[in-house]
Amino acid sequence: MAVRERPRDFFSQAEIAGLIAASPWRSTWLIVHCWGSILAIWAVCVVWTNPLTVLLGAMLVGCRQLGLAVLNHDGAHNLLYKNRRLNDWVSEWVLNRPLLGASVVPYRNYHIEHHKHTQQADDPDLHLSAPFPISRASFRRKMIRDLTGQTGWKQRSATVKGAFGRPGQPWTERLVRGARRMGPNLAINLVFLAGFAAADHWPMYFLLWVLPALTWEPFITRVRNIGEHGAVPDNDDRLRNTRTTHAGLLERAFIAPYFVNYHLEHHLLVSCPCYRLGRAHALLLRKGFAARMELKPNYLAMLRHATARPETGLA
Repeated sequence: MAVRERPRDFFSQAEIAGLIAASPWRSTWLIVHCWGSILAIWAVCVVWTNPLTVLLGAMLVGCRQLGLAVLNHDGAHNLLYKNRRLNDWVSEWVLNRPLLGASVVPYRNYHIEHHKHTQQADDPDLHLSAPFPISRASFRRKMIRDLTGQTGWKQRSATVKGAFGRPGQPWTERLVRGARRMGPNLAINLVFLAGFAAADHWPMYFLLWVLPALTWEPFITRVRNIGEHGAVPDNDDRLRNTRTTHAGLLERAFIAPYFVNYHLEHHLLVSCPCYRLGRAHALLLRKGFAARMELKPNYLAMLRHATARPETGLA
């Protein structure tokens, strides 16, 4: 059974007050940075269209798509804005709807259970970490499925099908339900497509928005999930059932946006906005907790650790 240590076991009351102090300006800046980065990448690839810029652009956009999810995660914890209605509106319409998401509320209700029961039998996310460590061959197969779009297509098509209700319901009811759920998402994406068409580069919408959502974003989401709880050494220790992976500049650009690598600190203090997690990490190291913490120096080292099982069969 997990030891339920409290934030005060790691931080002073004054430190906690500073760490959980939310700034609407910093939240807004991160959202502007995310969308500004996407627009800048699109512009560069439209002006200098060649295979290299499109390839790098797709990877960078895919990372910013994950960035939208990371910022939405802060919204699920009510950390974007103090005003709950504004917080949830921004999460839905600015962060979720441009892809296939909608209201943040169902994710919030689900995610709370993950924090209550981290790495325990009733953790709803346990299936993401339970198989690890796996073999490197198994990871390669998963990576191929991700980067060829098989994983993304399966996930996105399931979301679209689910939006239209259950088989057996009247088709008119399913059509109305689907239109209400997916109509706004489609409208936003038509605006994106129209913008590319106006620049006489309509295929770029598919190469620099749809393709990353089906390939690079699912792959780095898998890497992120593995990094957070995969093959952790002790499911019952709050400093060892969740991992922080150090991320350099390139890793932050292509794999781990907006401080998502500081996952251990997030679990210790869930009211800490993402932009203060680095400070929480520094405080823990200063207090001498490093020897107890599950840390990896980079994502390659983390993946080597999580894929160290000898090959025994397909997975």
